[in-house]
Amino acid sequence: MNPHIIDLRSDTVTKPSPAMRQAMFEAEVGDDVYGEDPTINRLEIRAAELAGKEASLFVPTGTMGNVIATKLLTEHGQEVICDSRAHILDWELAMVSWFSGCVIRAVETEYGVLTWDKIKGYVKPVGPHWSATGAIALENTHNMAGGRVYPQEVIDDICDRAHAQGVKVHIDGARIFNASVATGTPVARIAEKADTVMFCLSKGLGAPVGSMVAGPKHLMDKGRLLRKRLGGGMRQAGILAAAGLLALEDGPAQLAEDHQKAQLLKTRFEQLPNVTVLPVETNIVIMDVSATGRAPKELSAALKARGVIMNGVNDKLMRAVTHRDVTQAECSAAADAFAEVLAG
Repeated sequence: MNPHIIDLRSDTVTKPSPAMRQAMFEAEVGDDVYGEDPTINRLEIRAAELAGKEASLFVPTGTMGNVIATKLLTEHGQEVICDSRAHILDWELAMVSWFSGCVIRAVETEYGVLTWDKIKGYVKPVGPHWSATGAIALENTHNMAGGRVYPQEVIDDICDRAHAQGVKVHIDGARIFNASVATGTPVARIAEKADTVMFCLSKGLGAPVGSMVAGPKHLMDKGRLLRKRLGGGMRQAGILAAAGLLALEDGPAQLAEDHQKAQLLKTRFEQLPNVTVLPVETNIVIMDVSATGRAPKELSAALKARGVIMNGVNDKLMRAVTHRDVTQAECSAAADAFAEVLAG
C-alpha cells in the first residue's frame, strides 16, 4: 500500500492544528456539570452569538445535538418530517425514535431540498387516527445530496408556514458554515427563523471533538438535562472547548478553499467514463458509478491500494469530501488514481 494516504472519506478526519493543540494545553477549566468551566461557558456564548440564538449547548457529537433538538421541539409519539436521505434518518441509529420518541415522515426530494409544497401534504394536526406533526428537520448543507445548500427563501418560507400551524423547525446544520461561506449569508441569518440549529465543530472547522445546539435559553436549559441523560455530562471539558473556540474563529476562512478543491474533483470526475457527478456546491462530491459495472466497495478497495481512501455510500454512489488536511495537488492525484482504477 502507498504509505502516503489521501483521505477523502470525510471532513471529520481533520486533525487539530498546532494552535488548537496549544490552546487545549493551556485551557482554563472547571467542572462543566456544575457550570463552572469558563472555557465551555465562553464557547457556548460565542456559538449562540454566531447562531443568532439566546443560548447554546456544547455536545460531544452532532447526533446528540440533533436528537436533543428534536426531543425539545416535539412530544412523544409525534412525527418529524425530513428529506428521505436525511442524516437523522439514515445515519443516526434511529435516535429520533429511540430517544425522542417520534416517527420520521420521509419526503422524497430531487436534491435534498424540501420546500413547503412538498411538505404541506404531510403536515398533520392532532387527530384520533394519526400521529400529529411535531417538527420539520432541514439539513443544510445536505450530506447525501452532495453538500447541497438550502436557498434562504426556502428556509424562511418553511419556517413561516410551519409556525403558522404550530409546527417547529430544526436545522441540522452540521456543515452550516459551509452553507454560509457558499452563499455569503451569516449563519445567524440562515438559522434566524428556525427554532433550533445544530452545527459541528469537528468537520470542516477542524476541531477534534464537538458540536453545538442553539436555541431559546429555556430550551437549552432543558437540553442540558437531556444531555446528561445521554451521558454527555462532561467535567473539565474546557480542553475541548478551547479547540472549538478556535474552530469558530479561524475555521470558516478555510472553507472557501475546500469548496474550490471539491470543484476540482468534480471537473476531473466528470471526465471519467460512466461516472455521473451530482451538482457540487460546497465540499462534498457524490458520484454515481453504477454505469461502470463495478461496485463502490470494489472501487474503494482498488483506490485504497493506490493510497486514496474514498467510501461508497450504497451500491451505486461514492462520496469524496474535501477538507483542510488534503491539498489541491492531492485532489488531483486522487482523480488520477480513480482514472487508473477505472482503466484497469
